[in-house]
Parts: sequence; structure tokens; C-alpha cells
Amino acid sequence: MSTTAIEARAPSPVAVSLLASVFVVAACGLVYELSAAALSSYVLGDSVLQFSTVIGVYLFAMGVGSWLSRYFERQLPAHFLRIELLVALVGGCLPAMLFLANAYVPGAFRLLLYGGVLAVGTLVGLEIPLVMRILRRDIQLKDLVSQVLTFDYLGALAVSVAFPLVLVPQLGMVRTGLLFGLMNAAVGVWALWLFRHELRRFGAHAAACVLTLAALAVAFVLAERINSLAEDRLYQENIVFAASSPYQRIVVTRGNAGHRLFLNGNLQFAERDEYRYHEALVHPAMAAHGAPRRVAVLGGGDGMAVREILKYPSVEQVTLVELDPNMTALFRDHAQLAALNGQSLRSPKLRIVNTDAFQWLQQPPPAGDDGFYDVIVVDFPDPTNFAIGKLYTQSFYALLSQRLAASGYAVVQTTSPLVARRSFWTVVQTIEAAGLTAMPYHAHVPSFGEWGFVIASRRPWRMPTALPEGLRFLSPDTLPLLFDFPRDMARVPAEVNRLSNQVLVHTYEQEWGKVSGH
Repeated sequence: MSTTAIEARAPSPVAVSLLASVFVVAACGLVYELSAAALSSYVLGDSVLQFSTVIGVYLFAMGVGSWLSRYFERQLPAHFLRIELLVALVGGCLPAMLFLANAYVPGAFRLLLYGGVLAVGTLVGLEIPLVMRILRRDIQLKDLVSQVLTFDYLGALAVSVAFPLVLVPQLGMVRTGLLFGLMNAAVGVWALWLFRHELRRFGAHAAACVLTLAALAVAFVLAERINSLAEDRLYQENIVFAASSPYQRIVVTRGNAGHRLFLNGNLQFAERDEYRYHEALVHPAMAAHGAPRRVAVLGGGDGMAVREILKYPSVEQVTLVELDPNMTALFRDHAQLAALNGQSLRSPKLRIVNTDAFQWLQQPPPAGDDGFYDVIVVDFPDPTNFAIGKLYTQSFYALLSQRLAASGYAVVQTTSPLVARRSFWTVVQTIEAAGLTAMPYHAHVPSFGEWGFVIASRRPWRMPTALPEGLRFLSPDTLPLLFDFPRDMARVPAEVNRLSNQVLVHTYEQEWGKVSGH
């Protein structure tokens, strides 16, 4: 074959540019999809349900867009340019609009969520068929589909890795959406240049590009202001700290109740009464043991539980297993927050391990470490989704049992036995199914209401006769009251929560949904 023939088959600069655009278009579309799913899981809970429904609606909308592309017959470059600008505006602004809707018009959140996903999916579904029809001018049909889909899948791969690891932690959800909106708009500007000789009303197209870029750029600059507007309205207190990590949205506020910590919008503690929660969580198990030397805390990255544990002189080592390093760094280094936990995260007795607690329990202990603990404090968020729900399963408690010393106790925070009665007793039933004795109790924490805990052990739990000095809530005289359940919180039949069914997540959503109105 001659050199001339080879050159004739080589893609034109226009074709190469459009193939590169396919990469960007695919990346942008996936960012909008992931942002919508992540935000809906933050607001509505049950991440599996939210991701499944958002992805399903998005794929359906892409199919609708592909079907509609048959009606675009002439001026394909002009249609492609307009669609790029529309995707840039709707998709790029979608995270910001969802944040604001949740704060100002929460009743409209679902409508805006699925309306936005439908609109973006339809527009993205239109893009690829139009690009393929434009590319048919330069690329043979047998190569066209493979090349377009290759760039499409590569773009999706790049974003699926970058979104949780780089984009959200560094930019946040709002700025990430707007950045990719700007990238979509840039593709529109590039199309304007590539097809400048084919476009009618070139000036109108150019003006649309400029206005779209300007709107997105202004929104990007004001992204923090958008976040502040939404979160100030949502939390109605001065925000001291706000950041997004690969695992959650962390917000700390300060108001009449002092500092309050929110993870993904859910309250974790309030300064004015957190001592009630953490004393109830830690001391019934620690004091009953007598002289615990080695203690593990799973979750509890705020250091409050560690603060209470360090009140026991017998403690030689505390291992804190917290998934999110941003949490432990925040409550170690932020002066006001570190004061709340008594600088416990700087204690020489403390070892911090930033990893998933389930995986940590599965791994063999380090050399020279028998891996057993006298007390294990389990302080995870409530099971609002399956990622957290796995930490309340029979499999998890079976692993926990293997790390518990023969005379040791584990204690698990276990939601409200009043509001979420079946959820509470599901955890009790699950602990017992793992072969452990379960001793449930509860305490009143004004910020949360009636709250539940369960002590798990191999030996019977005995009421301690002494507690550390200086406690503000518990005393040896009042401690027995925590183990008395009135009739409206008494045990009810419950299923075992297993990895294969995660019944607890569904039960929790049903019970708390009645309260929140979800």
C-alpha cells in the first residue's frame, strides 16, 4: 500500500478533535451522574437505593436522547454545539441547585434531582449519536463505533477514579460540577471554531458560548458562597469548619448549643450534652472490666470516647480505628475542637489507624501483638446506608468477638430504642446470633432523645460499683436505671442483620423516615 493511501485513511484534524471531545463529554456526563447520586444519598440516605435509582434514570434518559437524535437531520454541528452548552449549564449547576434546594425548598429536592438527571441524561444521550454522524465524514463505519466507544469508556474510567479520590476532596461537590460544566462549555467553544465555516448565525453561537462560560465561571468563583448560603440555611448556626472528604461531608457549627458536628447532614454530637452520650457509651463497659489495659475504639474519630477511656489509669494503649483521616486530623489539630476532647488524640497512649474497621478486624494483628482487647468501643454513625450497615451485621460482630479478650467487653452505640425500636432490637438480636451475650441499655441525650447502647461479651456483665471521679452524668447510684426498659422500649421480635440482606438499613430508614418525613 502506498504512503498516499495510508495518509488518505488517516483521520482528519476535525475527527481527532471530536474524538477527544468524546472523552471530555463522557467524563462530564459521569461526573453529573455521580454528583447527583452522592448528593441524594447524603440527603435521603440509603446510598444503594439512591445510586441505583439515579443511575437507572440517567441511563433511561440517555436512551431517550439517543432515540430523539433521529430527528436531528441538518446542521448537525450547530445542534451539537447547542447541546454542549445546555449540558454545561444544566449538569454543571446541578450540584449547586440540589444543595440550595435541600436548604431552602426541601420538598422540591426529589423533583429537582430526578428532573435534572433526566435532562442531563437526555442531552448526553443526544451527544454521542450526533458526534458519530459528524465523524462519518472522515472515519469508515467499521472503525467509527470502536473509536467513539473507546474514548467514551476511557473518559468514564478516568472520572470514576478521580471523582472520589481527587475531585470531591479537593474541590467539593459544587466546584467539581461547575468545573466539568466549564469543560463541557469549552467543548462547545472548540466546536464553534472547528465548524465556523458551516455554522449559520455564527455571532449568535459565539455569544451563547461566551455567556455560558461567563455564567459558569462566576458560579465557580462564588462556589464557597453558594455552599455557605445552603449550609447556613440548613444548619442555622455559624459554620466553624466545612470540608468534603472521599467518605463524607464534615461540618462543624457553633451556636447556643456550643459546637455541633454533622456528617453528611446528620448530627453526631452537640457540645452541651455530648458528655451524656460519651459517658454512657464508655463507662458501663470500662468500669465493669475493672482494670482494662488495652482498648480499641472503632469509629469515634472526634476523640470524645478516647477522652473518657483515658480516665482509667490502668489503660496502657488505645487503638483508634477511624476510616476518615480528615476527622482525626481535624479533632487533633483544630484548637477549639481538640479542647473538647481534652487533647486526647495527642495522647502518647493512642495509636490511630485510618482504615475501614471491617477490614481492620479481618487483618491479622502486627507481629508481637496478640490482637486481643479488654474493651472495644464501637461508635459508628447510624446505619443509614449499606456501607455503614455492614458494620452492624452478624459477620462484623463475629469478627469483633475474635478480637475480644476472654474477660473483655465490647459496647456498641445502637440508635434510639424509642424512635427506632425494631432497629435497636435488631442489633441486639444480631449480636446474640454472633454467639455473644448482649446487655442492652439506654440514656437520655437531649440533642438525640432516648439513645441506646449494647454491651457484648462472653462472660455475664456485672454492674460496676465504682466509676471514675469527675463524671457529669453517671454515678454508681443512677447507673442501674440505664438498664431498665419501659414498656414502649421493651424488646420486640427482630431479624438478624446479615451481609446478605442488610435488613437493618431498611428497618432504620422506615422508622426514622416516619419522624423526618422522608
